[in-house]
Amino acid sequence: MLPNYTPYKNLPPLAGLCSIEDATKPGLPLDECVRRLKRFHYCFRRLHEILTARITSEPIYELKTAFAHHAYLCAEHVTALRQRIGEMREPPLGLEDVPHPALEVFFDEIRAAPTTEDLVEGYRVAIDQLYHVIRNYQDETHPLTDAPSRRVLKFAALEVNDMANWGAYVMSCLVEPDSKRETQLEEWGRYLGSLLDAAGTMDGTRESPPTAVGGLPRHYSATPYTYDPIPQRDERFADLWNQGVNAEAFLYDETKPARAKVLMMLFKRLREIDVPEMMAGIIAQTPGKPWGYYRDMSRQVWDEARHAMMGEVGFVALGVDWTKARITWNWSYRLNTECSPLERHGVLFFIEQGLMPRTGKRYEFEVASESGIPIATTIQDFDWADEVLHSQIGREWYVKQFGSLQEALDFGDKAWTKITSNWTTVKEQGLTAHANWWPAIYEQACASAGVNPDPAVLAYAETYEGKRADLKGVVGE
Repeated sequence: MLPNYTPYKNLPPLAGLCSIEDATKPGLPLDECVRRLKRFHYCFRRLHEILTARITSEPIYELKTAFAHHAYLCAEHVTALRQRIGEMREPPLGLEDVPHPALEVFFDEIRAAPTTEDLVEGYRVAIDQLYHVIRNYQDETHPLTDAPSRRVLKFAALEVNDMANWGAYVMSCLVEPDSKRETQLEEWGRYLGSLLDAAGTMDGTRESPPTAVGGLPRHYSATPYTYDPIPQRDERFADLWNQGVNAEAFLYDETKPARAKVLMMLFKRLREIDVPEMMAGIIAQTPGKPWGYYRDMSRQVWDEARHAMMGEVGFVALGVDWTKARITWNWSYRLNTECSPLERHGVLFFIEQGLMPRTGKRYEFEVASESGIPIATTIQDFDWADEVLHSQIGREWYVKQFGSLQEALDFGDKAWTKITSNWTTVKEQGLTAHANWWPAIYEQACASAGVNPDPAVLAYAETYEGKRADLKGVVGE
């Protein structure tokens, strides 16, 4: 090394990436970088698949929404890694190849985990190991020659660390320390660790021969995994077939005050938890699409979960116990069990297009602004922006499968009509009485604000009997 070499006026050398001394040391060869990056890509892709597939059947609302978030983060890191690997002299990329059979079994086992605790513990093991091998890569690769990879992984490491901390905290909430269940989960974690050992660790730096997995029989994944389309909810979601309060009819009634309409909009936001439950199945049951499809659809799944949480936050801010409302699963349940993935996507797109005119999301934002409730305005402002994006996603990945936009809309409308109303059926079966939950919500909000309920608003009792939860037939435009 040239002695006493310094940059001009002692400025930071090499664009601030590293010291000259560090840059003179050789790093990983390019082929080894590509090999490891492909492993990371595989791990993020499998985690995205697992989390997405379990959104619908996970009953705990906080976990359902977190799965949607983490699946989206994984999709973003898959996207970044695909681009980076493609820059590294590597055609054909082979990004769909399984790096090692033991690694495949490792993720298959997590996907097939029979309980929430098993699933989260498996996820925690995977994400902890992924963080570890990403950090190893950053330490070992050349800081200048491989700066683009280090940048991609710098952002990945930040989010993976957050995900790992989330997993550890969730397990501390779900499992009692020193319990039999904790012991069982520790055994499960050791089994997963043995699969990683057989795979030569997650990054394959201690590569074992493919035969190494032969001595490690499958446990949960011995029976091939199948996606469960039946939505599940925790005990806070009661009366799941209830269709007793028509939110759209109230919202578009010119005689109703804006502050009361905000409550209906918050209900509609929280009710959107059924969209991730439905969309997860579209993704899980639609193989063979370009990766961009899964990335964009995962973004929308996360947005819809975020909308539900916006509703939750709005209710809390207004002093209202949202569990007194009846957040139905009627929409996601029926779409998942009675419609094909393409029909479900058609229904989603049809509803989204109905929200694009002035009577849609713009109207909801204007109502929120008129209400004088700042958090409602913020919620509707961003909800509106998200729906514009979702309409674009639909045009890219749904409409292009048809001859025209109108044909795509007609297909979605027909599929939506297919499950229009089971109001009478579920009532006759004793699944719900369609109780009117609105007075309890409205009275809470009025009490919290220190105002008297408006008798006309309190008496609202229009249902969804014979109707569907969109704007068709509610507004003229």
